Amino acid sequence: MSYTTPPPSSEPRTLRRLVPLLVFLVAVMLIVQFWQMFGRRLPLAALDPDAQPRPIAPAGDLAADEKATISLFKQSSRSVVHITTLAAARDYGFNIVDVPQGTGSGFIWDEKGHIVTNFHVARGADQWKVTLADQSTWDAVPIGGWPDVDLAVLRIDAPAERIQPLLVGTSADLEVGQKVFAIGNPFGLDQTLTTGVISGLGRRIPSLTGKDIEGMIQTDAAVNPGNSGGPLLDSRGRLIGMNTAIYSPSGTSAGVGFAIPVDTIQRIVPQLLRYGKVVRPVLGAEYLPDAYTRPRGLAGALIGTIAPGGPAAQAGLRPTRRARTGEWVLGDLIVAINGQPVESVEGLFTALEKHQPGHKVKLTIVRSPRSAAEETLEVDVVLGAPEGDR
Repeated sequence: MSYTTPPPSSEPRTLRRLVPLLVFLVAVMLIVQFWQMFGRRLPLAALDPDAQPRPIAPAGDLAADEKATISLFKQSSRSVVHITTLAAARDYGFNIVDVPQGTGSGFIWDEKGHIVTNFHVARGADQWKVTLADQSTWDAVPIGGWPDVDLAVLRIDAPAERIQPLLVGTSADLEVGQKVFAIGNPFGLDQTLTTGVISGLGRRIPSLTGKDIEGMIQTDAAVNPGNSGGPLLDSRGRLIGMNTAIYSPSGTSAGVGFAIPVDTIQRIVPQLLRYGKVVRPVLGAEYLPDAYTRPRGLAGALIGTIAPGGPAAQAGLRPTRRARTGEWVLGDLIVAINGQPVESVEGLFTALEKHQPGHKVKLTIVRSPRSAAEETLEVDVVLGAPEGDR
C-alpha cells in the first residue's frame, strides 16, 4: 500500500497577494470619509469666534382665537382626569398582585367627586385609580354603569378644593362645522388638547352589548386610545359630548371620532347616581316579537298582554286577545312616542329610555290593525317603574 502526499495548497500564497490590496482599499475608503467629514469645511479664516445666539424678535400679541383656546384649556383641563384600572392576578409564587389593566380618561361631574367615563374604560377591574390635573392620585369606587350606551360613574373622596366640575352644555342645538376641543390622555400622555370641528350628527355605532348608541357626534378632532371617556367641548368650554370611539383600520386617529352627546349623558348619569343602574320606564305591557309583526307588514310594537293596573291599562290600551269566534284580534300597535316613530319593539325600548318613570308621554297607536275597524289614535300615558324599582 502506498500513500501519496497532496500537492501544497496555493491558498496561502493567494491570501498574501490579497492582503495589500485590501489594506489599500480600506485606506482609500477612510480618506474619502475623512474628506467628506472635514475636507469641505470653510477655511479657518472664515470662522467667527464672536458668534452669538440670534436676538429674539418681539412676539407681539397672540391672536384672539389662540387666546380663547389657551383660556379654554386652562379652565377645562382642571376637570379632566386620568383613569388607571388594575386587576388582581397571581404571580409565579402564587402571590396576589395588582396588574395594570388599562388607562383612559374621564371628567369631574359634580362637587361630590363623581367621575364620568366610558363603561369600557372602567369595566372588569378590581381597583380604580384617578389622577387629577394636579397629579394627585386617588382611589375610586364604582357607582354604576350602563354598557348599552358605554357610560360609567366612579367616585373619589378628594378635598373640595381639588374638585372642579366641568361646565355642561347641550347637544340638541349643535351644528356641523362648529369648533370642538377634546382633552384626554392618549397613549398615557395626560392633559392633551386636540381641536377640530363637528363632522356629522346623529351617527349610530354599536355599543359593547351590540345595541346601537344613537345620536353620536362625529368629529375630526384627533381621538386616540386613552382619549376614551374624556370630554368633547364647545368653544365656550362646555361639555357637549364624551369621546368614545374612533373609526380607523390602524387603531389610531384617522379623523373620524365619535362622542356620546351630552344630552344622553344628562339623562343617564342621574339614574346611575340614584340607582346604580338605568331604570327603564315601562308601559306595563308585553309585546309580540318583531318576527311575528314584520311578515304581516306591521311596523311598530304590537301589544300582546297588559298588566292589570299598570300604565297601559290605566290609559285604556288594548291587548291582543281571542274573540268569541276563536279568531285572534290584534291589540294596539304603538307606532310613535311623542311624535318619534317606533318601528319595532327594540325601537320602543329605545324611545322609552329617553324618559323616566313618572313622565307623561303621548303614544300614537293603531287600534284594530289590519281590520275594517282600524283607526289611528293618540293616547296620553304616565310611565311607570319596573316592579323591582318602585
